[in-house]
Amino acid sequence: MTDAVLNHPDLDRPLAFTQDQLGWVPWLEPLAEEELTEPHWDALVDRGRAKSPYFLLLAHDPQILKARTRTDNDIFYNPDAGLPREERELAAAATSRHNGCVFCASVHARFASHYSKRRDDVQRLLDDGVDAPQDERWRAIVDSSVALTATPGALAAEHLDALRAAGLDDLAISDALHAAAFFNWANRLMLSLGEPTTPAPRAGRKADQ
Repeated sequence: MTDAVLNHPDLDRPLAFTQDQLGWVPWLEPLAEEELTEPHWDALVDRGRAKSPYFLLLAHDPQILKARTRTDNDIFYNPDAGLPREERELAAAATSRHNGCVFCASVHARFASHYSKRRDDVQRLLDDGVDAPQDERWRAIVDSSVALTATPGALAAEHLDALRAAGLDDLAISDALHAAAFFNWANRLMLSLGEPTTPAPRAGRKADQ
């Protein structure tokens, strides 16, 4: 990996948290797709990730990338009991909003909206922050995620009591906390390696559409 820092002086940076699909550019040189070897492809798990500069950057260390991706997949895509997908995404979105990771917040807010069909509630989280009004169940998930994000010691018995009072069993609580903990780490990684960008408009489409 080159030690040179990549500059993006003309980058169109998003000005606010959004559910729109964003781009992301690295500050260090990622691998080129043609440089990938079988260990790299194995680490990516999903070959489609080779189109992402973020995953191509992480592919410099394929063993860590593989562990990271398998952990991510198990937390968010394992359907065996536990928390519904939309609320795993909510925990990740709340964590990302609290940490200021605009890119991660956009991805997980979009998924939370898609699976819950509660776009306005998710957008309020992005616009007004993690203290914005939510119903009892979402309030408990957001509060516990933010407490864990701030520092593990801030997650207290009252957060677990609120989750249980909102109807979460132990497996659901575990899913919520794993989603928050993973993205607390993932936000810091992404924030230290690059920054989000507003994608260029597609051909034939006006920028304000």
